[in-house]
Amino acid sequence: MPKRSTLEPLALLPHLGKWLLLSALTAALAGTASAVFLCALDAATRWRDQHRWLVWLLPLAGSAVGWVYQRLGKSAEGGVNLIMDEVHAPKNTLPLRMVPLALVSTVLSHLFGASVGREGTAVQMGGALADQLSRRFRLAAQDRPLLLMAGISAGFASVFGTPLAGAIFGMEVVAIGRMRYEALFPCVLAALLADQVSLAWGIHHTHYAAGVLAPMGWWPVMAVAIAGILFGLVGMLFATATRRLGAFMKKRVAYAPMRPFIGGLVIAAAVWACDAYRYTGLGIPEIVQAFEGPVRPWDFLGKLLMTVVSIGSGFKGGEVTPLFYIGATLGNALAPLLQMPLGMMAGLGFVAVFAGAANTPIATTLMALELFGPQIGPFAAIACVAAYLFSGHAGIYQAQRIAQHKYGQRQD
Repeated sequence: MPKRSTLEPLALLPHLGKWLLLSALTAALAGTASAVFLCALDAATRWRDQHRWLVWLLPLAGSAVGWVYQRLGKSAEGGVNLIMDEVHAPKNTLPLRMVPLALVSTVLSHLFGASVGREGTAVQMGGALADQLSRRFRLAAQDRPLLLMAGISAGFASVFGTPLAGAIFGMEVVAIGRMRYEALFPCVLAALLADQVSLAWGIHHTHYAAGVLAPMGWWPVMAVAIAGILFGLVGMLFATATRRLGAFMKKRVAYAPMRPFIGGLVIAAAVWACDAYRYTGLGIPEIVQAFEGPVRPWDFLGKLLMTVVSIGSGFKGGEVTPLFYIGATLGNALAPLLQMPLGMMAGLGFVAVFAGAANTPIATTLMALELFGPQIGPFAAIACVAAYLFSGHAGIYQAQRIAQHKYGQRQD
């Protein structure tokens, strides 16, 4: 081990001071943006619930958003993947227009009934706002990726109210099998402060109660591992189907605004013909219901198909909250089959399907601890790791790199 100077901690003070300032500013911007976004999203959801006929306008809304992105937002169209690309190979400052474009397009998607999430928008806003600071403060090239990861962490933490999970998510999501620990301080600080900023603006996050947990024993461990494998396979199915539908639409439909128009027609027709309104929007009431009592065993599949069509055809938002819905309802359906507590399995599915689809087992295990309490930790770790291992190397983020294969082979 190389010899360290006793004065080295003092030499770190300017470094820590710099990141304290940058992380605090990132948190203030991202937390405020998330608060505005969540308030707008709640208003849009209430309005849609009161006027369900709005789903018939979804094709027009999607086409309008596609047209705006084609004319004004081509530089921001990459979304979360664009931020990850800049982390891996910094080139250009993220455009500030990414913030209003992501916010407005996601709110419109929810207002008219697309099945999309909210983390994509929060991460885009956090990353884009953080990158404006890198330009203002003229950060060195090696520091810019760290600030972008801090922006990802701040956006994720403030939109879900999970600062520890958000801190690790910003580091874990950019590459499979590798985390950049030099980003630990800015990511943790930005996530913790951004969560407090959003709470200071009066944001209240949904409470999920996992209820009674199974005692630790050989069968509960086996049951959770089996469920984790299924959660991972469903996460892989979701990620693969979304990618393939997106590629198919781009190949077959050259005019970008027409893709969400077609997807909106499919969604509106499905809502009318199959009474599938419960699969539109975020689906928070249905997620809460999955923790409280039995739900339809096919709900996870209905939400999966609706979200694949929405994201694959070009609607803006994110995938994570729909993955929470898919996981919670799938866990609910598996609970009686595995003779496990219903709320516990809903909670494990909630985080584990996301773990498999996003390749983030550590962040999702921490999310389980923050949302459901520390007692669920061992089971959450088993479910999330199993889902991660059995979901393959595909994920919902195409810019995610493979630094280390899941099964031991190193990526060249």
